[in-house]
Amino acid sequence: MLSEEFKKEIDEIKKRFDRRGKYPINYYNILLPDVHQRKQEFERAIIKWLNWKKFLSLSEKKILEVGCGGGSNLAKFIELGFEPRNIIGNELITERAAAARKIIPKEIEIIEGDALKLSFTPNSFDIVFQSTVFSSILDSSFQKELARKMWSFAKPEGGILWYDFTYDNPKNRDVRGIPLKKIKELFPEGKINHWRLTLAPPISRTVTKIHPSLYHIFNMFPFLRTHLLCWIEKS
Repeated sequence: MLSEEFKKEIDEIKKRFDRRGKYPINYYNILLPDVHQRKQEFERAIIKWLNWKKFLSLSEKKILEVGCGGGSNLAKFIELGFEPRNIIGNELITERAAAARKIIPKEIEIIEGDALKLSFTPNSFDIVFQSTVFSSILDSSFQKELARKMWSFAKPEGGILWYDFTYDNPKNRDVRGIPLKKIKELFPEGKINHWRLTLAPPISRTVTKIHPSLYHIFNMFPFLRTHLLCWIEKS
């Protein structure tokens, strides 16, 4: 049973996403040049990671995404070679779970609700993936418990695939950056490899208005990148 503290944080997370959905500008519209460039960069990084990890027979790998949103990552996993029957998505927000079901095959199971209530057998998944979920959780105890839960689901020699930003956004109190030090605290038993990605959104939005190719030029400087892609291996 969840504590009152965790129940309160779940309610707050829902409110944060509700506020995000009411922004006057949709900063996540794929037609925007900065969003398109960011998405392509992320996809290239995932492909590079899969080759580095030598995950070649993806059709036999099982993957769980915690916080699957509208399902775009789940659809990408199919394109990369994962079998729909081996893909599961979890999403807290009802509307986002419904949106995911509209774009993915029925073989992919979408489990709606709080990730802390997931009850998979330990060591079930080759990859447990999260993308900008932890930065939307402001309760440290909740973060720690979710990390513990995700870690329990990962198989030995599998692990956590992590993508999230590392810096606080002074204009958005609904999120909090997760630096590498914090990731190590959340997964103390994991062997972490990390790569810095994603040109800082305020910069990318500005420069891509001039020309989309400027994203790549500014992104050549690692200190302008705000996100980490991590593979946290369970040995």
